[in-house]
This record gives sequence, C-alpha cells and structure tokens, in this order.
Amino acid sequence: MPKSRGRKKDSSVAGEPQVGKPKGPSPVWLAPLMLVLFGIGVAWLVVYYISGGLIPVMRDLGPWNLGVGFGFIVAGFALSTQWR
Repeated sequence: MPKSRGRKKDSSVAGEPQVGKPKGPSPVWLAPLMLVLFGIGVAWLVVYYISGGLIPVMRDLGPWNLGVGFGFIVAGFALSTQWR
C-alpha cells in the first residue's frame, strides 16, 4: 500500500503557544499598592461594622459601605493579576 505524504503544519494554528517578547518583572510599586488596597478594603469594612454608623461619612453612605470596602478589595485583586 502506498504511503501518504505528511501535511505541513501551519504555524498560525490555534492552540500553539505564540512566541513573543518575555515580560519583565513587576514594577516595584505594584505589590505594596496591592497590599494597601487590600488593607484599606478590610479596614473600611471592619470600621463600618464596629462603628455601627456613628461616623458621619459612613452614616451617609449606608449600605454602600459594603460596595466601597469590596471595591478596594477587588482593585487589589485586579492588581494581583499583573504581579509577576
């Protein structure tokens, strides 16, 4: 039986890793900023629950304090995806 010729693979086939310029290390400010955002978010939530609405700014925000606290935490997580 005759042997079939192999096909040439196209280098642009999906699934193959693309060779590119390797990324360098993270900026020096990224890790401290990420930790600060985590800390601010957790501190905001803790102060909101402990104060019971006695702080004027937090009293005005009401339940939006949860959004503010978790917003800081989500921003910290967003930065953590860029950490190499």
